Amino acid sequence: MHTISEYRDEFIAYLDSMRITKEPRNLYEPITYILGLGGKRLRPVLVLMTAEIFNTDFRKALDAAIAVEVFHNFSLVHDDIMDDAPVRRGKTTVHEKWDINTGILSGDAMLIMAYQLFENYEPNVFRDLAKLFSKTALEVCEGQQYDVDFETRDDVMLPEYLKMIEYKTAVLVAAALKMGAIVAGAPDEAQQQMYNFGLNLGIAFQLQDDYLDVFGDPKTFGKQVGGDIIENKKTYLYLKALNSESEVIAKELEHLYSIHPKEAEAKINAVRSIFEKTKADQATKTAIADYTAKAFEVLDDMDINPENKELLRQFGENLMNRTV
Repeated sequence: MHTISEYRDEFIAYLDSMRITKEPRNLYEPITYILGLGGKRLRPVLVLMTAEIFNTDFRKALDAAIAVEVFHNFSLVHDDIMDDAPVRRGKTTVHEKWDINTGILSGDAMLIMAYQLFENYEPNVFRDLAKLFSKTALEVCEGQQYDVDFETRDDVMLPEYLKMIEYKTAVLVAAALKMGAIVAGAPDEAQQQMYNFGLNLGIAFQLQDDYLDVFGDPKTFGKQVGGDIIENKKTYLYLKALNSESEVIAKELEHLYSIHPKEAEAKINAVRSIFEKTKADQATKTAIADYTAKAFEVLDDMDINPENKELLRQFGENLMNRTV
């Protein structure tokens, strides 16, 4: 087995070799730009790692890994437009650097390009990859719509929120793991176990993202800290705080999420303080640990090499403790 950094380096080298320079430049330059902004490369690394776990040269999974990363970045380009986000990975977002129409069209092209990459596989592998990808892509769209709907709803419940992040974030992490297993020709049961491991890990990952959005270090987080508060997103933190025993605090929180002040810093600080007072921050950390533990329970049942299990466990622990 290779190390996570080795998978990442191989992936980045392959991605760089596929750099698009053709016309029209205003369609393809934004694609090169967003793919070149870096990021954790979490999903493609999982594709490559899983292929090798099932005794297949991870390089055979590079096209599937690129497809997952291209799709993920497509969703980010469109999410940033919908959220009117100015910063992504510490850099100007695509729609701000170019314009909204360019962001929409370049994002559309990325979705098509992701599908094209599966054409490099044998028919049966192509079929399984495309089937999983179609299901996942639609679920991601459903999750994004739930996210948008929640911004104007005052009755969002925790189970609804968890379903939203499962669709918006976790299913793509799960699909990345299963894609590696598909490329490797792993048994169906093993493919499903990898998917379930990724689903729980993906929920923990998104909850950690929610936490870092409020309590992260702006120098390392890569996005605008407090962005979810500015956008009045009903995150796990918000819903936990809203359900606190203090009706006064709940009313104050609801008020803060009904306003859009020109100077957002005061609002961010006030909401952050409420999250701490109600221990919503600690509850979120507990949920992150719980979903990570669920992922590890699935991992324990897998019939794979103990060393490979440990690599996946370390990967999950690193995600839970990340600061970016």
